Amino acid sequence: MSAQGFMSKRDIIPQAKRWVVKIGSALLTDDGKGLDAVAIAGWVKQMAELRQRGIELVLVSSGAVAAGMRRLGWSSRPTEIHQLQAAAAVGQMSLVQTYEVEFQRYGLLTAQVLLDHDDLSSRQRYLNARSTLKTLVNLQVVPVINENDTVVTDEIRFGDNDTLGALVANLIDADLLVILTDQKGMYDSDPRSNPSAQLLNEIAAADPRLEQMAGGGGVLGRGGMITKVRAARVAARSGADTIIVGGRIENALLRIAEGESLGTFLWAEQQPQAARKRWLSGQLQTRGTLVLDDGAVRVVREQGKSLLPVGVKEVRGDFTRGDMVICVDLQGREVARGLVNYHAEEAAKIIGKPSSQIEQILGYRDDNELIHRDNLVLS
Repeated sequence: MSAQGFMSKRDIIPQAKRWVVKIGSALLTDDGKGLDAVAIAGWVKQMAELRQRGIELVLVSSGAVAAGMRRLGWSSRPTEIHQLQAAAAVGQMSLVQTYEVEFQRYGLLTAQVLLDHDDLSSRQRYLNARSTLKTLVNLQVVPVINENDTVVTDEIRFGDNDTLGALVANLIDADLLVILTDQKGMYDSDPRSNPSAQLLNEIAAADPRLEQMAGGGGVLGRGGMITKVRAARVAARSGADTIIVGGRIENALLRIAEGESLGTFLWAEQQPQAARKRWLSGQLQTRGTLVLDDGAVRVVREQGKSLLPVGVKEVRGDFTRGDMVICVDLQGREVARGLVNYHAEEAAKIIGKPSSQIEQILGYRDDNELIHRDNLVLS
């Protein structure tokens, strides 16, 4: 119980089974002194123990540009885009190699995934990224994600990995986003200029006071506390809670998992599945229609299952993978809507057929379902 007599929102943290952990540049590079191998080894050791406890992990790691600057002998961050891209390319090699070596000590495989915000705003690429990351997680591989700074100029100018971490949390239906930073958490004012600043324990991610409390970013990173607040709000769209916590606190990740009150907890206002369904239902622009037979209507509506090709009678419209389509019954009444896994021409070829025949008909098979139940919401 809190001092006010209410249950702490943090009590739900030990039940979180899928985490996105984001580590910032200042931590990873020891404030610009090159990759901090000792610190990285400590975080990886904690993450390996979390994996042993059954927690699924995706790591979003900054540090490529800062690590590249160190290897190239640059003492200050360049302003020219192509120099930043070069630093990112050089630094990414060191970053990934370091993670690979450390995770291997615990028998864990890693996978490098480079994304930009366009990958997650395009519906087709969103589904591709979602499928890949969920497959890696199911295979007990730890994806190591970074922005694709080498080729995406806008990301170097305006992007930040706090936001990317939040988008990844949305993408994989994470329960918790943990942002490791060089501060103990978020304060009610900037502790660098106000020695009386108080650490916030827990507060709703949507609380309008948060932006006024947030300060600016550091020299190496592109974020700051304001980006972490905004990231928490993005993560909350799919029901993920966020913790902002000091990465240099001993065993911070393990202590958080055990329910200890560290850092600042920014809680979402609804459960992940409910939030995701609300997001889907708000996608007003639709590209086509699938006509379902009576059996498919019952399965979707009463059993909450995915929509398989065998239960579809007709395809209407011109849509691509990842587009929002409407599902109607034989009388034309809307039953559901969701993100479709195949193009309209492909869907037309496989409707009425069992999923086992998709590869034979199309020459490949991306998914068994036309619409997965996670991407389907009843009307």
